[in-house]
Amino acid sequence: MSDGASRFEEFPVDAVHVGLTLFVLAVLFLYSPLFVQPPGGTFTVLEVVVLFLLYAMILVGLNLQFGHAGLVNFGPVAFFAVGGYTAAMLTANDPFRAVGLGYPWPVGLLAAILVAAALGVLLGISTLRLRDDFLAIVTLAVAEIIHGLLETQSDITGGSLGLNNVPRPIAGTTSAGDGAVLVSTIIVFGALAVLFYGVFRRLSASPYGRVLRAIRADEQVTETLGKRVFRYKLAVFVYGAAVAGLAGALLVFYNGAASAGFFTINVTVIVWIGMLIGGAGSDRGVLGGLAIIMGFQLFTRFLNDQIPFVTQDQFASLRLVLVGLLLMVIIKYRPEGIWGNADELGVDS
Repeated sequence: MSDGASRFEEFPVDAVHVGLTLFVLAVLFLYSPLFVQPPGGTFTVLEVVVLFLLYAMILVGLNLQFGHAGLVNFGPVAFFAVGGYTAAMLTANDPFRAVGLGYPWPVGLLAAILVAAALGVLLGISTLRLRDDFLAIVTLAVAEIIHGLLETQSDITGGSLGLNNVPRPIAGTTSAGDGAVLVSTIIVFGALAVLFYGVFRRLSASPYGRVLRAIRADEQVTETLGKRVFRYKLAVFVYGAAVAGLAGALLVFYNGAASAGFFTINVTVIVWIGMLIGGAGSDRGVLGGLAIIMGFQLFTRFLNDQIPFVTQDQFASLRLVLVGLLLMVIIKYRPEGIWGNADELGVDS
């Protein structure tokens, strides 16, 4: 059997079927005369679910980079932002900005993936030969530089005001209410998240994934076995960058606008905390960790509404303290994460 046929048989068919089914459900939900609006009190929860699915796409790519290949990337938000702003600048019809070319949204979506991947190639070629700690510093610095440019280059990015009048593909295809659009968005984003989860899970379980784990364990030994280590590292870096760029474009198309406030270092912090809590290298575990941290944030948001004598700033500080304590407990008593494998990660449980 040819290599191409073998790769085709290894493709995650189940994930594809689930993704396609969810897309069909989204269309039916939008256009069915029997669609049901979700209760008004659930809108905040559903909006958090939208963010969870977008962050999940970033996280499965980051887990392939760090959990399997050992690449310490502290800048996933850079590709998230580049994808979002690329899509916005190509598709927006904002009369107050010098950019906003008004192209159809599929053009912006494809461009977001390609530009984020290109940035991944450029950054990867120049940084992936660095040691882990230096790679972490460089990727974090690049993310902060990009965020600074988004806020200051107002002629191009709209500065702190961002770019408006970006197409909203799902909302623009139906006259259904905001609730139906929100649920359909969750179904579509869920389909994509399931698809990428299936693809990266199958990739990590394949011989390719075993090479990545060998690189994480001992890069020099892997290279002596004839594996082109740098090419493997560059490939997974670009894969993660492209998916993060897609997630950024989806966020912009969901909101109908792009703003630097969407793409802060907080995104990097959330996905990394989720991965450390859940267990790096565990495809299901990292998503479980992300659900824990985002569920905790949602719970404390509701809790803050019930405690009027504590200001939002004070509660935000308390939330950070509690998250820090949780991380300390995890690192001390379960360093591989809740669902991680201590033997694979080489840590003492």
